[in-house]
Amino acid sequence: MSAKKSACKVVLAYSGGLDTSCIVPWLVENYGCEVICFCANLGQEEELSGLEAKALASGASKLYIEDLREQFITDFIYPTLRAGAVYEREYLLGTSFARPLIAQRMVEIAEQEGADAVAHGATGKGNDQVRFELTVMALNPRLRIIAPWREWHIRSREDALKYAAEHNVPVTTTLRSIYSRDRNLWHLSHEGGILEDPWQEPEEEMYQLTTSPETAPDTPEYVEVYFEAGVPKRVNGEALGPVELVTRLNAIAATHGIGRIDLVENRLVGMKSHGVYETPGGTILYRAHQALEQLCLDRETLHYKQMIALKYADLVYNGQWFTTVREALDAFVNVTQEHVTGSARLKLYKGNITLVGRRSPYSLYREDYATFGEEDVYNQKDAEGFIKLFGLPLKVSALLDIEGTGVSKYHSPDYSKFKRD
Repeated sequence: MSAKKSACKVVLAYSGGLDTSCIVPWLVENYGCEVICFCANLGQEEELSGLEAKALASGASKLYIEDLREQFITDFIYPTLRAGAVYEREYLLGTSFARPLIAQRMVEIAEQEGADAVAHGATGKGNDQVRFELTVMALNPRLRIIAPWREWHIRSREDALKYAAEHNVPVTTTLRSIYSRDRNLWHLSHEGGILEDPWQEPEEEMYQLTTSPETAPDTPEYVEVYFEAGVPKRVNGEALGPVELVTRLNAIAATHGIGRIDLVENRLVGMKSHGVYETPGGTILYRAHQALEQLCLDRETLHYKQMIALKYADLVYNGQWFTTVREALDAFVNVTQEHVTGSARLKLYKGNITLVGRRSPYSLYREDYATFGEEDVYNQKDAEGFIKLFGLPLKVSALLDIEGTGVSKYHSPDYSKFKRD
């Protein structure tokens, strides 16, 4: 057997679906290795019982199933939320930051088991392969990375079913959805099917988390979210742990059709893709967090934070979680969030979120500063000198224009001189 096709022990990111079930015997057959499967529970709501028997029947030596939901929220979702990171204006990065966590734990298991390689089921034309592999390279570059979709000859579901039958891989026969989906506690994504034509309106039957805005309750619901240092802690006055908090907000928002996003995005690998995302609770959290920052951050900090949020989103989307630059941005974000403590109140109604209140003990908004009443703090006469200094570059530029041409370059032309054809 060639060196290319040689490995002793491989840890596989395993879901129990058709693709990863086929990967188990394929690794044994093509690499002559022991296969250890790892499945992370990130709130995907898929049936995990019976998964061990299925993995063993496919040829694996063992299966790890681990509940990583709380770590997912505290170590990946909340830092991204506090940074205000949104990819291409709308995507709240639900799949993006799940992959580094899965890969991180996969590497840890590989080290624990003495494995010399890891494997994943991501295709060769998507973003996930990058996210998995960059994480492995950052955490343990000595581990070999095997990506079957870039090697094998399986190219369709029919090919995979045939391979599974030939290798006695147990496959649950279900009607396959026309959509490719990824779900976790934060979101549900949809790709494929009629979404391949971005002109087509998504069919209502596609959505699985959120109620249609048209059939949502006719009465608005108010929700209050309390944050401490930029981290959500309470919903409607009730203290909740990370998993319970996100789950609660998902249920509340989904009832009112909140969190649907339709996006044509730029994949890292160079192509555009059309996807629809359902992120009900996350949409509430982002809106509430932004509202609180309006009160608590000064102008220069808020404006600069908006710029780094774009970079942070790119890093997360591109799988560059375990990088120095992301850690450096987190250090900046941590300082900005020291006083982001308080509550935001939102009104939910038929797919819409309306901000109706925010308060904080660290609020920089002061009615006595902003009012046009007493001038103990703000003297309106001071504005004259400020405006003269602020506009000085404009004044100097206009004076130079007038000296040269007799008129400022921004002076409106006399349109009466132009003849109409």
